[in-house]
Amino acid sequence: MIGCDCPVCRSLDPRDQRLRVSVHVAVQGRSLVIDTGPDFRQQMLRARITQLDAVLFTHEHKDHTAGLDDIRAFNFRQQQEIPVFAEPRVIRQLHQEFAYIFAEQKYPGVPQVRVHAIESDTAPFDVLGLPVQPLRALHYRLPVLGFRIGGFVYLTDANYLAPETLDLLRGADTIVLNALRREPHISHFTLAQAVEILEELAPRRAYLTHISHQLGRHREVEAELPAWIRLAYDGLKVEV
Repeated sequence: MIGCDCPVCRSLDPRDQRLRVSVHVAVQGRSLVIDTGPDFRQQMLRARITQLDAVLFTHEHKDHTAGLDDIRAFNFRQQQEIPVFAEPRVIRQLHQEFAYIFAEQKYPGVPQVRVHAIESDTAPFDVLGLPVQPLRALHYRLPVLGFRIGGFVYLTDANYLAPETLDLLRGADTIVLNALRREPHISHFTLAQAVEILEELAPRRAYLTHISHQLGRHREVEAELPAWIRLAYDGLKVEV
C-alpha cells in the first residue's frame, strides 16, 4: 500500500510481504494453479514452475483472474492449449475481460485456452484424470468455489459455508481458509470465524490465507493460534 505506515507494511519479516492470493498444486505428476491474480507471472517465476497443466478459477473477481494473459509462456513452452476450469458465470466474465483470447480471428501469440465449465457445485469433476471436488461458498452474495483435491482443501474469499459444504471438508488432512482481518467484514471470514470453523473440522493442520495488513504481523498473530493452525505466506510449500 503506497504511503502506508502500518506495522505490517513496515515489517522486515518477509512473511509480511504478501502478493495476491493463489496456490499451485502439484499432484500425481500434474501441475495445477488455482486462480491467476495480477501477480501470477511474478509468482510463477519466483517459484520456478516450468509446467502448467490446468487452471481452476474460484470466482471472477479481478484479483483472481487478471493474470490469465501470462499463461502464454506455458503455451509457447508446452506447445499446447491450457485447460481452464470455471463456472459458466465466470467463463462469461473471462470472455468479456479477455475478448482477444476467445476471438474467432485470434491475434498471433495470444494465450491459448481450452475452457471447461464446472456445471455442478456438488459433484466432483475431472481435471486431466484427477477428481476434484468443488466446494460451494458465499463471498457476501456472490457464489464462489473452493476445491478439495484428495486430502487438500483450498477455500478463499468466503464468509459463509453451508452445512453440506462443511461435510465435504471433514476428514481433510490440510485445509487452507481465508481470514482477512480481526474486524467483521462483509465478504470475508474474520480470524475468529476462520479459527472456529477449523476447530470444528479438526484437520491435521490448517493455513489461513487472503490476509490483510489489518490482521497484524505474521509472528504476533501466529503466537495467538493453536500450533496446528498457521498463517500462510508467499512461497510456503506444504506436502500432504
